[in-house]
Amino acid sequence: MSENISRRDLLKFGGVVGASAAIAGLAGCAAGAENASSASASSASASSAAASSAEASASAAASSAAAASAAGTTTGATLAAGHAREGLPNWLEAPAQITDISEEKDFDIVVVGAGAPGCPAALIAAENGAKVALIQKQARANAYGNTGSGVDLKNSDPAQVAALLNLCLKQNQYRSDVDLMKMWFDYGGEAVSYVIEKATEGGAQVVDQGNQQHAPTQAKNGWDNITMVTSFFGPKPYNTGNGMQDLCTVLESAGVEIFYETPAQQLVVNDSGAVTGVIAQAKDGSNIQFNASKGVIMATGDYQCDTDMLAYYLPDMVNLEPKQDQRTGDGHKMVIWAGGCMENIGHTKMLHDFDAGPASMCDMPFLRTKMSGERFVNETVEMSVMNCFLNSAEDGGEYVQVFDNDYMEKAAEFPGKLVDPEEIRVYIPEDDGVSHDEGVLKAFINTHKADTIEELAELLEIKDVDTFKASIDRWNEICDAGSDPDFGLPAQYLKKIDTPPYWGIHRHVRFSAFCSGVKIDRDLQCLTPEGEKIEGLYAIGNCSGGFYGGIDYPLDVPGMNLGRNYTQGYCLGRALATGKSLWDFEPVK
Repeated sequence: MSENISRRDLLKFGGVVGASAAIAGLAGCAAGAENASSASASSASASSAAASSAEASASAAASSAAAASAAGTTTGATLAAGHAREGLPNWLEAPAQITDISEEKDFDIVVVGAGAPGCPAALIAAENGAKVALIQKQARANAYGNTGSGVDLKNSDPAQVAALLNLCLKQNQYRSDVDLMKMWFDYGGEAVSYVIEKATEGGAQVVDQGNQQHAPTQAKNGWDNITMVTSFFGPKPYNTGNGMQDLCTVLESAGVEIFYETPAQQLVVNDSGAVTGVIAQAKDGSNIQFNASKGVIMATGDYQCDTDMLAYYLPDMVNLEPKQDQRTGDGHKMVIWAGGCMENIGHTKMLHDFDAGPASMCDMPFLRTKMSGERFVNETVEMSVMNCFLNSAEDGGEYVQVFDNDYMEKAAEFPGKLVDPEEIRVYIPEDDGVSHDEGVLKAFINTHKADTIEELAELLEIKDVDTFKASIDRWNEICDAGSDPDFGLPAQYLKKIDTPPYWGIHRHVRFSAFCSGVKIDRDLQCLTPEGEKIEGLYAIGNCSGGFYGGIDYPLDVPGMNLGRNYTQGYCLGRALATGKSLWDFEPVK
């Protein structure tokens, strides 16, 4: 470091300054594999220092870091965000400005990332008269998941919608930026409808499922007058990524210039601190400067594949695996290098497995065991938080659900939706009598049935068959007694496993998304550590923060995350193109 570390530096990373620990053997993508400017952090151990107050610690850390800098080192410590760390990750430091520019291109708006937020943003901006560039580091548009949702305000009871808003805030531990959440409530229905309409024009496989996936939450809360707009890109293996690829044909017809295999490297910042463009690398290795007169929109996705960022922000997740690829936090880093900052620690993670077996049965309170064969949890615990029980190196996010052949009768009153033995066959990899090419992701199906418990254990890859059998025996004892002294499962869910063939689903929760990012305001504009707007720079989707707040992504509203991606892109693209505030537009009611 050639300059002293200021308190502003300490705030850049959500109040944390320190290096991420090196992780040996972590399954995932290499940090910064796609962008030459993405550097991997140096290894450092966590500090054990403590102080009586965070304010005092931050001041002391700033002095310590400054002294270390003067000495030519990069060590330092802070408790400004609630935990102590030693050392500076080198991705905190901006790389040297790229000056070898082979070409400049002028646009009104430059969108970085052709995914669920970026494609709608680029399209609606072009439809409103803007000259738009969409740059993408991959060879095609990329997104994951199938379901995106929004509220149809004109066909919903305002009081029930307000109650749903309160539930969403509660499930995020009331840490959400209320304005960002309200944006989704106010504009989500029309945004999702827009995506369905435009994607259909491009030939996408998409339908509006309405309230189909939302019925359990609505019934549980007594809401009989909320109408949802729910895009579903499918059936699997077709997903939202395929839908965005089809949507890109509509973008091109609207005049959007799409630059594939052109990874962004860094933002262009003028002398006043405003962002005026982005430098990206062309296929031939040369650098192109994309100038943006109205704004740069960062829509680059999350950081689950960057092992350094993972270890720094979600260190309890280092033993679990990413399910997506090329999510290396490129946008986060570029925003921070341009003067922005990360939202405070306590990042929201999304881990689930809707592919090993039917998604509608994932939360059903069937017996659950670890791969060791040991029962480990009250089975009413939702899958959305199962990662918290399974984050050791031994467990790695894997567990099984076990039930018997009478499950359609025994589990008839369980929450969720049962899939009968004929329809569930598509999830059984060894069943050659059905096609596994539609409706499922073939690589991830992992449901099995067997005539004996021993055979089922082998198919499920249980490590200790005797422990597995003992867990089932104990389960049946508890069911006979009608009371569960081990984990407190309610009596109505105590159903014996005694009728062959026996069934099991081997679930493996992985990272679907990290839903935390850089700090933005209610206009989706990036902020400095001091809370000042960065002129010309915006972030949407999983590159941006503030929408969530809980540790685990809540599943009360299926498709909320894709819905907010669509909504933020739709609202921001329209606003920048027209020169209006995104709040100037009256929601469709």
